[in-house]
Order: sequence, then C-alpha cells, then structure tokens
Amino acid sequence: MKRKVFDLRPWSRAVRHSQSVVRVPGHVIVDFTAHEVARPQDVPFGDQTVRILDHGFRWVRVHPTGSGEGVLGSALSAMLDGTGFPRQLYVDLHGGEGVGEDGLPWHDDLYLDVIGNWVVGETGHGSVTEAHIIDGEDLQAAVAAGLVTEAQAEATWTHARQIRAELLAGTYAPLTVLRRYLEDPYT
Repeated sequence: MKRKVFDLRPWSRAVRHSQSVVRVPGHVIVDFTAHEVARPQDVPFGDQTVRILDHGFRWVRVHPTGSGEGVLGSALSAMLDGTGFPRQLYVDLHGGEGVGEDGLPWHDDLYLDVIGNWVVGETGHGSVTEAHIIDGEDLQAAVAAGLVTEAQAEATWTHARQIRAELLAGTYAPLTVLRRYLEDPYT
C-alpha cells in the first residue's frame, strides 16, 4: 500500500489557493479552495464528463481519525464548484489512517475508490443519485505487484460495495459530517 497525505497545497494545478484544517469529533476536515488554476480538470463519471476543478472550486475532505493503522476504512472528499454546487463525491478506501504531527490526515491507499453524484435539492441535504466503484485495475495491479494481498483486495471490494450502497441509501456517515460542516464550517 502507498501512504498518502491529504495536502493539496503543493498541487501544481492550483496556482493560487487556500487550505484550512479543522478537527471535529472523530474527524479531520481539510477545506481546500483553488482560487486560480493553471488548467481545469475534467473526469469521466458514468457516461458523462464532470468538471471537478476550476477557478474557485473547493475540495472538502472528511477524514476519520479513530481507526488507526491496518484497519479497513474510507475517507470522503467533495468537489464543489465556485457557487458551492456539488460536482462529485470521491471516497478513498484505505487499509489504515491517522493524522500526522502537522495535523494533516494520511491513509494507506487500497487503490479502489467510489465516486458519487451528489444532487442537492431544495432541502439543502440532497442525495446521491448515482455511484460507481472505480480503479479496480489499479487494485489488481497492486495485488500482482505484491503491494496488497488477495485477502485485502477481496475485503476492499466488499467494503467498496457497502460504501456504494450506503451512499445511495444516504447512510454513509462521513456524508453526514460533510453536510453538517458545509452548513456550519466550525470557524
């Protein structure tokens, strides 16, 4: 597994940006705004293409802090456009997580991810109307390279299917934390 730290400040696409880190019970939230970008970023989502980065876009990461190393888990990122409209939800599956001395969250990446289309209606809470498990080929390559065991890969697929179902049912706990933060950013 590859250890990743969620810190977008060095990202070359974001020419001018700001980032804040907030601790809430059980989570660290990293709120990154790309005020100016060198070039927008578009990604495939199902049968369409979605812009997830442009001038003024925010990426808000909800990262758990309770499980620690070697524990299967996940962390949620929301990509919001300059008006605050959700563009995509992105769930990283990991085999352990924590918070570094610098206050930034890290995770041991399990390569498989879940993306969701979060549609916000008049109530402001919205729902996930579509979700996909992605990067299965990356997980398989990690197994072939000996970075992830077959058992870890199987458990990751099971966990990804569970997260996809929870997103669609509206029961994925980090989404509740995200909603609460966006309504009142603890500042």
